[in-house]
Amino acid sequence: MTFLPGEEKEIDVQVFAPTKGPLDLYILMDFSNSMADDLDNLKKMGNELASLVEKLSNDYTIGFGKFVDKVIEPQTDMRKSKLEQPWTDSDPPFSFENVIKLTSQVDFFTSELQKERISGNLDAPEGGFDAILQAAVCEKEIGWRPESTHLLVFSTESAFHYEADGVNVLAGILKRNDEQCHLDPSDKYTEANNQDYPSVPTLVRILGEHNIIPVFAVTNHSYTYYKKLQEYFPIAEVGLLQEDSSNILQVMEMAFEVRAHSFLTTSGRVGKFRMRLKAQRMIDETPVCKMDPDDKEGTMRVKPTTFAAAVNVEASILCQTCSCEKEAIPNAARCFGHGQLVCGKCQCDDGWLGAFCNCSASTSALDTNQCIGPNMTEPCSGRGDCLECGTCVCYNPDQFEGPFCQYDKTQCHRFGGFLCNDRGSCIMGRCVCAEGWEGSACECPKSTQTCLDSKGGICNGRGECVCGRCKCPDSGIEMTATCEPNFQAQLGVCEATRSCVQCQAWKTGEKKDKEECDKCPFKIILVDELQEREDVLDSCSFRDQDDDCTFHYSVDNPKDPAVQDLVVEVLKKKDCPPASLLWLLPLILFLLLLLALLLLCCWKYCACCKACCATCCRMVGFKEDEYLLRQSLLTSDHLDTPMVRTGPPKGTDVVRWKVTDNVHRPPNHPQVLLKPNPKEMIPFPLSLRLNRLFSENLSRPESRDAEQLRKEVADNLNEVYKQIPGATKIQKSSFRYNNKVYRQDYTIMDTVLSAPRSSYPDIVKLTEKNVQSGSFQDLKVVPGYYTVATDRGAMEFQEGVESLDVHVPLFVKDEDDDKKQLLVEMVDVPLGIAGIAKRFVNITIIKEHASSVFSFLQPNYIYNRGDGVANIPISREIIEDGRTQVTYRTKDSTAKDKKDYVTVEGDLTYGPGETQKTVPVRLLELNEKDGLLEEKQVKQFIMDLSNPRQGAKLGRYPRTTVTIADVPGDRLPFPTSSTRTQCHLGSPGFPKAKATGPRSIRLNWEPPPGSPMGYKVKYWIYGDAEKDAQVLDVKTPYAELTNLYPFCDYEMRVCAYNAMGDGYDTDMVTCQTLEDTPGEPGRLAFNVISPTVTQISWAEPAETNGNITAYEVVYTPIDDEMKPVGAAKKVKIDNPKKRMLLIENLQNAQTYQYKVRAKNSVGWGPFRDATINLASQPARPLSIPIIPDVPIVDAEAGDEYDSYLMYSNEVLKSPGGSKTPSVSGEGWTHVKLVGSDLDLRAVSWKKPVEVITSRLSTDTESSSEGTLRPSGPQTPWKGEEHFHKKTDSLHGQLRYARLSPGIPDTPSRLVFSALGPTALKVSWQEPQCEKDILGYSVLYQLLNGELCHHPGPSAQSFLPVQEPPQPHARCSPFTLSTPSAPGPLVFTALSPDSLQLSWDKPRKPNGEILGYVVTREQLHGGGDLRTFQVNGDSAETSLTVPNLTENVPYKFKVQARTTQGFGPEREGIITIESQDGGRFKTLGNHNGLYLNGWRTAYNSITLIWSDLCSQCTV
Repeated sequence: MTFLPGEEKEIDVQVFAPTKGPLDLYILMDFSNSMADDLDNLKKMGNELASLVEKLSNDYTIGFGKFVDKVIEPQTDMRKSKLEQPWTDSDPPFSFENVIKLTSQVDFFTSELQKERISGNLDAPEGGFDAILQAAVCEKEIGWRPESTHLLVFSTESAFHYEADGVNVLAGILKRNDEQCHLDPSDKYTEANNQDYPSVPTLVRILGEHNIIPVFAVTNHSYTYYKKLQEYFPIAEVGLLQEDSSNILQVMEMAFEVRAHSFLTTSGRVGKFRMRLKAQRMIDETPVCKMDPDDKEGTMRVKPTTFAAAVNVEASILCQTCSCEKEAIPNAARCFGHGQLVCGKCQCDDGWLGAFCNCSASTSALDTNQCIGPNMTEPCSGRGDCLECGTCVCYNPDQFEGPFCQYDKTQCHRFGGFLCNDRGSCIMGRCVCAEGWEGSACECPKSTQTCLDSKGGICNGRGECVCGRCKCPDSGIEMTATCEPNFQAQLGVCEATRSCVQCQAWKTGEKKDKEECDKCPFKIILVDELQEREDVLDSCSFRDQDDDCTFHYSVDNPKDPAVQDLVVEVLKKKDCPPASLLWLLPLILFLLLLLALLLLCCWKYCACCKACCATCCRMVGFKEDEYLLRQSLLTSDHLDTPMVRTGPPKGTDVVRWKVTDNVHRPPNHPQVLLKPNPKEMIPFPLSLRLNRLFSENLSRPESRDAEQLRKEVADNLNEVYKQIPGATKIQKSSFRYNNKVYRQDYTIMDTVLSAPRSSYPDIVKLTEKNVQSGSFQDLKVVPGYYTVATDRGAMEFQEGVESLDVHVPLFVKDEDDDKKQLLVEMVDVPLGIAGIAKRFVNITIIKEHASSVFSFLQPNYIYNRGDGVANIPISREIIEDGRTQVTYRTKDSTAKDKKDYVTVEGDLTYGPGETQKTVPVRLLELNEKDGLLEEKQVKQFIMDLSNPRQGAKLGRYPRTTVTIADVPGDRLPFPTSSTRTQCHLGSPGFPKAKATGPRSIRLNWEPPPGSPMGYKVKYWIYGDAEKDAQVLDVKTPYAELTNLYPFCDYEMRVCAYNAMGDGYDTDMVTCQTLEDTPGEPGRLAFNVISPTVTQISWAEPAETNGNITAYEVVYTPIDDEMKPVGAAKKVKIDNPKKRMLLIENLQNAQTYQYKVRAKNSVGWGPFRDATINLASQPARPLSIPIIPDVPIVDAEAGDEYDSYLMYSNEVLKSPGGSKTPSVSGEGWTHVKLVGSDLDLRAVSWKKPVEVITSRLSTDTESSSEGTLRPSGPQTPWKGEEHFHKKTDSLHGQLRYARLSPGIPDTPSRLVFSALGPTALKVSWQEPQCEKDILGYSVLYQLLNGELCHHPGPSAQSFLPVQEPPQPHARCSPFTLSTPSAPGPLVFTALSPDSLQLSWDKPRKPNGEILGYVVTREQLHGGGDLRTFQVNGDSAETSLTVPNLTENVPYKFKVQARTTQGFGPEREGIITIESQDGGRFKTLGNHNGLYLNGWRTAYNSITLIWSDLCSQCTV
């Protein structure tokens, strides 16, 4: 396809999805030990698996792969025995292996699967991402077919490792995954230990490129993680496995259904779609025609996500060239010889400017006089910069324009406060009006439509149409806006002319005096015969009181426009009664009176005659006996049931009726016994029939006629109902009519009166009284019709009417029973002679529990005809998620099918999670005839919803009316969407939000001016996009927001709406819900140290619902029936950041139940429990890089000790063998973590290697120079001198390394991991060096005095730790006169350039602490050495350090001061590293998977080692 720049084209595409197409099903299973029962079940499902794949496809293949994790520390136990067989009857650990290539032989698949055995690893997360990536990119090895559907079933019960887990925390430094296939001939993954795990975005992209649909079949333990992960894939599914994977086949079948519904077409049929392509004009401000030829063409590949086949569109840009561009005239005279003439335009040479190249850039640059216009004093009017050749560049082009920036676009004429009346644009100081408008402010329409009189003429031929209004001549008679006599404003045309006709024709009447008669504005014409009534303005007849004769005349407008007086023709002859018959009048009156007395006597004493006559003559009754309705199919809250009248139709009958709700409930029903509050304010609907004919304008709420009538109704009804105590003013008044009921189109008024419930009888009585009188104050009503509270009313059969509909309310409420009954009763006939025949109608409504609710968003929409299409949204409220359908259909109103629009009908199918779809309706252009003949009629059509399926029902708006607005919009009597800003509602005032509970907020506001039909409240969680907000529709100026999250910040806006649409939003309002009790903590994890020692840890509750203040751990010994066999012990942890606990001296081989719960300001939350027997678990010593700062308790003593981690005799074989650890430091190793909430994925270690000097006791602290300061005599220990010689030699090597080029620098980032009681792992960052590193030398000192040398080729080493010496070899502790070193330093990043440094009080203060001195310097030199003085003696001291630099390592030293002087220093090294977050949200509780915003990486570690009797010092 070839495109011009900016051109659009459309392509019709057909997509075919076969019913049973080719299918490749690859099963990828976790082979860790916990999945043993899952593998056994899968092996037993051979026959079922064969049946499943044959059911899914006629052309299938099936394959199998397995995975565990990287075979390195700490993911895998690297002991030789565990590498050979990690568990009983298991295979060695591995990363990923393709076991069975995709094959169509199910028997072969089943037999090969029987050979597989389980394997194992250490940590809980698995390396499944490595396996998924290899299964995707190794197409040939796996056997993916290009034309088939690819399904990958990923089965596990654990979480996953992701990118960065393998880089800087778990296994040392690894490079990024290269996304290539690395399977050896035995189909095993070879680069697991050399490359990092792939990231989530990488998997999303790779699986999409290879058309693979992932299906995560996971157990309940990790279901939430993979449910979050699903959101990042365009097509994926998460299936919940049983604990033993017994339902894995059902999950696979579900996955195939995902594939079948992944595209909007029906399987086995051809789906037709339209694709629109558009060529760009500019790319990064460069025209496409000036780009390279290769950049102007290419191939676009369009396909469904799950398809391999695609439509390839080869597109190119066609850049046309005019013939004149090829014939440029160089040095043209028109260009003053300074440029070439191309197509009549000068292209100037360098140094020349202007349209004709007659301005030199060098000479005109300094001359600003050319930028000063007439009557100006500043260049460019002071609003811009003066450039070469007098060219002005305005500072703000959106406001100023003109050659001298002299015109302000905001200073043109205004009309009604709007610039250019919002009907034009301000250009060069004047209004340039839109088509159809004129005037200095575009205030005058060119059309004369507003000047048309009642006969279709312009201004009645008397005036002139000026600026859309008639300018009428001055006359004695009041004129209308179209210069027609306004007799209605006076007393009518006949009454206004009566006196003048009498005085001129007969010299009688009020103006019979000549002076008064001469003032009449017209002259009469006496005629023998008057014109027909239809041919004149009005015909009049009056009785002349002077002679009791009747005179007749007619009034009409003059035929000649030049004549302004009325034409009044008077009949010469009066009608006078004969004088001879006057004596008969008294006799006739007497006879009539006598006849009336006789009839009254007959009626009085013949009541039976009356009843018989009434029965035989006329009867009224309901036509139907009963109705059976389904609530889900209701399209209205009322039912129109016909009431019929038989017999002679002459005469009028008024019938009163009432309806009773819930008649099926017995008298003892709870809802019946419930007494309502008599003072409760109830909105009582009220309907009256006004003595006024209905017009089309009254149906439009914003029309002038409707607004005037609404005000008149409100004034009069409010005056009447103010007698009701507590009643408020009426509201929501609207007007309608029913031309099937009444011979005349009287207006029916509906309104709402709010009053106390107890005032209902008074309202009914007062309404009946005023209806029968025919007026409410000055408001005239037609007697015989009213409705109060919608449960009773009166209907009037006028003469000739045989049937009418009773508008019966259904009272549908949420609290209704599943089957409710209503009874409609005809009460009596207060006016008329009709009898009652069929008195009752039974209505039964069956309530169905809907799974979804379908509705239009609003009852009216307005679309411009020029848009060509009306996209009508249909919303779905999900109650129970799933698939559902609803039918839509349009029908004509004033707009006609195939003339104004094209009718549509069909079914909308909503998939799981879908909440809204749009139905496009094509709008047709008006032809010339329509534009002339039907210009004043508003075009509308109706769209209905019906037939909801799969348990759905219809909601609030099952019908909507669509108005087609023509362009220009001056024809509509109400504004379209393009003119909405002039007449839609303003924003509600003073919105206020208040939290009323943990899950609710009450929002109040003041209604805006106007008559809003309701309000829309948008609310969303702080930080989310406003487009994702939930919308609540209410009718009151307040809203209750429920089902919110506790202790969560919400943002809210409110707007009012009416028939024109939504009004303005309020400003954003924020509010935080109250706290609630926390949820249960995260899954409990156990680090089994030995059969009697375990470290239990847990995650923060997923729903903290506030600030966590404490945790409680309860552990109880239990038997096999889960019954306690001993006392439960409780441990309260007041520091919420410490979510670990080391429990010692548990009973050997005893099963314990552990329970953990969290607490906030509201109270304790529920327990999370787990049961474990330590003896049945393999010992897993602390294999994480840092040992956390956790409390320790003795299961026998129940005490909680100091917040240092102290290894007991079960961990490091205490020399004393004491069950209770000593806090005094006798032979104990203390390790302090820098903040127990440290995020390991954000840690980087930069502490250089330093030689650690000998230590005599735990209380001995080193100074900054590494020397000891004992207060008593010291005894050298064996090997001390030899050790100092070695360390001196090492110091020399380090100094030489810093001075000599080519020698490696000091290694950094030391990481220590305790692998068990006899093994320690140390790893470090490779140092910078100009040459290749040949190896490393690790020196560590055993406490028996022997110096060990451990060479190693890589940046990690595994050191053996010998058994501790006997107790008698311990050295006695001693004290220092000066204080010991402060507690370990804790760094908390406050910003990219500041942090907070805190430390604990020295364990041995040796006196009163007077204060501390803190020094800060850059680790590698440079910068100033700063010193801070901190006074005080608190248990924990902190200091805020500002003015730091990102990515620069700093060294901090802290010393305590007493009266004896300064103690040893505590050192720490910190680097604030900036890390940019990704674009994905955090996945579940996996902090750091994708970091949002700015995060800080920092660390410091301080090791406090023990005296000579401890085992090893590194």
